[in-house]
Amino acid sequence: MSKLIEYPVAGPLRDFVGYGREGLQVNWPDEARVVLNIAINYEEGSEQMKSLGDDENETFVEFNPLMPNHMRDIAVESVFEYGSRVGIWRLQRLFDELDIPVTIFGCAVALERNLEVASWIKERGHDVCAHGWRWEKAWKLSREEEKERIQLAYDSIKKTCGTAPAGWYSRYGPSVNTRELLVEHGGFLYDSDAYNDELPYYETVNGSRHLIVPYNQTLNDGKFVRPQGFGSATDFLDTLKRTFDYLWEEGETHPKTMTIGLHPRIIGQPYRISALKEFLQYVLEKDKVWIAKRLEIAEFWKDQYKTE
Repeated sequence: MSKLIEYPVAGPLRDFVGYGREGLQVNWPDEARVVLNIAINYEEGSEQMKSLGDDENETFVEFNPLMPNHMRDIAVESVFEYGSRVGIWRLQRLFDELDIPVTIFGCAVALERNLEVASWIKERGHDVCAHGWRWEKAWKLSREEEKERIQLAYDSIKKTCGTAPAGWYSRYGPSVNTRELLVEHGGFLYDSDAYNDELPYYETVNGSRHLIVPYNQTLNDGKFVRPQGFGSATDFLDTLKRTFDYLWEEGETHPKTMTIGLHPRIIGQPYRISALKEFLQYVLEKDKVWIAKRLEIAEFWKDQYKTE
């Protein structure tokens, strides 16, 4: 008979149970069966690149970069520029046309380098979830360095977008210190550094109840540029619709959230965004759907579920 072994870990113990077999029957606004959140990862201009003073070049693009890290990669730089020059405005026109609220996972430096994007966020009332000060691997930073970066991001976004970010989502994933530092900071209502549920939940961090609004990588346009990802816009559309339809049916008894992750340099390509548009038009024809900003989801949860 196997024996459970307690392994020493840094940080909180892992929770493999969550809301359990019965789940949590959430009463979302408007009797929503599905809560849909659109998250635009706005990172262009903050990525790791030799031209921005970094030791390595980013590789999360359409092709396999060949430039060694000690050299400037102008080709990859231009892919990111496409996102801020073209892709973000194609998304802006789509969401303005359909009058859909979105969440911006914003890197502070990226917003500083394109203030028109910050202006659009303010004009439309979209919320910003801080996506770091720059693209950095947080686990390479000391605790004090990471604390400083969190404050820099908070102050910068408050200045460029007019409102301080209420949420945090780490680029490359959090360090063992990230969540504690966010709680110590005191200005963050939630973080999204988790992929373990389809509903928000609380975690105790140094004696405080901290809210987690989990993210999702399954419905992420990054799979267009990753191996074994979306082979076409049709694949993307089929994945979105199948997910939504299943959640909508399931939502009669067990309502959940559905998050779509987008990157302007990726989804901003015309053939890809056509699939996104078709999906959103499909959703808008359905009843009992709440298209919500991430901050709205967090505020609702804090108000309705204070102790879960």
